[in-house]
Amino acid sequence: MKTGFLLKNAQLENKLFFNRIIIAWLMVMLCFGGIVVRLVYLQVIKHQTYRTMSEDNRIKVLPLPPQRGMIYDRNGVKLARNEISYSLEVIPAKVDNMQETLENLKKVIDIKDEDIERFHKLRRGKRRFEPVPLRFDLSEQEKNYFAVKRYLFPGVNIQSNWSRVYPKGATGVHIIGYVGRINERELKYLDPYEYMGTNYIGKIGVEKFYEKELHGKVGTQKVEVNVQGRILRVLERTPPVRGMDLYLNVDMEFQNYIENLVKKERSSVVAIDPKTGAVLALVSMPYYDPNLFVNGIDHKTYGELRDSPDRPMFNRAIRGQYPPGSTVKPFVGLAGLDYEVRSEYSTTWCPGWYRLNEHPHKYRDWKRSGHGYMNLRNAMEQSCDVYFYDLSNDLGIDRMHKFMKRFGFGEKTGIDVYSEVSGLMPSRSWKERVRKKMWYPGETLITGIGQGFMLATPIQLASATATLAMKGQFHQPRVAFALDDATTGEVHVIKGERQADVTLKKREYWDMVEKSMEAVIYGRMGTAREIGLGSNYRFAGKTGTAQVFTIKQDERYNAKKLDKRLHDHALFVSFAPLDDPQIAVAVIVENGGSGSKTAAPIAKKVMDYYLAKNANIPLPEPKKKRRR
Repeated sequence: MKTGFLLKNAQLENKLFFNRIIIAWLMVMLCFGGIVVRLVYLQVIKHQTYRTMSEDNRIKVLPLPPQRGMIYDRNGVKLARNEISYSLEVIPAKVDNMQETLENLKKVIDIKDEDIERFHKLRRGKRRFEPVPLRFDLSEQEKNYFAVKRYLFPGVNIQSNWSRVYPKGATGVHIIGYVGRINERELKYLDPYEYMGTNYIGKIGVEKFYEKELHGKVGTQKVEVNVQGRILRVLERTPPVRGMDLYLNVDMEFQNYIENLVKKERSSVVAIDPKTGAVLALVSMPYYDPNLFVNGIDHKTYGELRDSPDRPMFNRAIRGQYPPGSTVKPFVGLAGLDYEVRSEYSTTWCPGWYRLNEHPHKYRDWKRSGHGYMNLRNAMEQSCDVYFYDLSNDLGIDRMHKFMKRFGFGEKTGIDVYSEVSGLMPSRSWKERVRKKMWYPGETLITGIGQGFMLATPIQLASATATLAMKGQFHQPRVAFALDDATTGEVHVIKGERQADVTLKKREYWDMVEKSMEAVIYGRMGTAREIGLGSNYRFAGKTGTAQVFTIKQDERYNAKKLDKRLHDHALFVSFAPLDDPQIAVAVIVENGGSGSKTAAPIAKKVMDYYLAKNANIPLPEPKKKRRR
């Protein structure tokens, strides 16, 4: 039986072919439609976006950091200037393997581990396309050597920057301060636009206080670059605005003289013009070279400065808080007169000790045998503690606190140097709030001679003495004199805020205290009479000696048996000349012992130098040594 089957079905094949053509056509049209839609999306809808991205690959906007303003002293001596330096910068977005790049860079340029550590910290605060500094202050040899090898390091460039230089070195460092590299913490609060391309910021001193004025305003330039990132041409430029120049009231020659005078001591000297509040000198010793910090100080050198027992980086003038000792007696005496608990001739018997209401505890005078009957002038002249124990007891801590605050004790003076502290003028409420204890009458007594809880800074003592010299006119201490805007040519004079004047019930009270301070220098029993001998002008002052630790009731202070750092602090405050005050001085020598022997002679030399230069009062003749 034969089986029949169809070898070819033309109708079915045609139908199948036709269907495939339709499907292929639909697929082609679908793909073409997709291309058209995509082209419309790219060329029409996203035209501006992709055009901008294309321009960004070809055109870059680069920051132009401003040149920082200079700092000058009152005579135009340059204290801080700028020099061109070169730094190595990395753009993370252009580096494929950061670790490998850093390792290879170390073979070309001297890069320390601390440089890499700082680089990674700064990276975290910046966007990937922003340059991050890796090495500062490249030498000419390093710069040239890297230029030859640059093709091996895409994304790594050498950038020229302004670097800060302090030509006077350590002189005046506690006034001027220094700039340093911007750290991670500072990046969080800085305006990212204003600090584009800037690696430095003021850290302390007037560099920090006047950062906004000194920094200036950033500029920009739009440049065309090739695929390697090299600049082909500048398309548009907005120049930066240079920072203002800062002029100080300080005479750097005077400052240097004082620093050399006290160079061997841990000390502070502050000199103020009492008529204006202008700070003529602000010394804290020992000191250090600020140039070490500009481009990054190494760990070893910083550790030595930080851990030194002499604390060279500590600004004693505005941050050192010391018991003021007997230098507060003129102010306590003035409070006694103004509250009318004493008159000029009221006397107190001094047997060498003082007791409260027959309590057995004796508050000792520095003179064990006592001074006898003392009035205000005698007590100031001989620095009788018993007189001021009795006066303080009658005043009470509340009135004493209120009166001393009027002279600025326990409060910041507002001086324009960064990081001032307030000192401490204790009160009943302060002790209850801070110590959770009640105030005892004995604490009032020792506050009256500048001991106990009371603490003052050298700038506070100088400011209060200047106010006393001007009979209550209170001027805020000011280091800066003016800002000079180099762009506009305008000079902005900086004036401190005028504080509330100290007024008394009777104006003659000022004269009474002034005469008693004059007796300290010229009185027959004056504690500082030696510095007044042969002086070409009349001046007033008060010595002070502040205990570093408390001795027991029946013990005697013996400096010879104590470590040097346990010796008393030596203090002295003064103003001159008496008839026309032009300078007020506060001196503190840590562990210097006697204020009359150590601090007073320093203050006299400071006043001699200043008045000889500025008031044409000749320096005194040197004392002739007696032949034996």
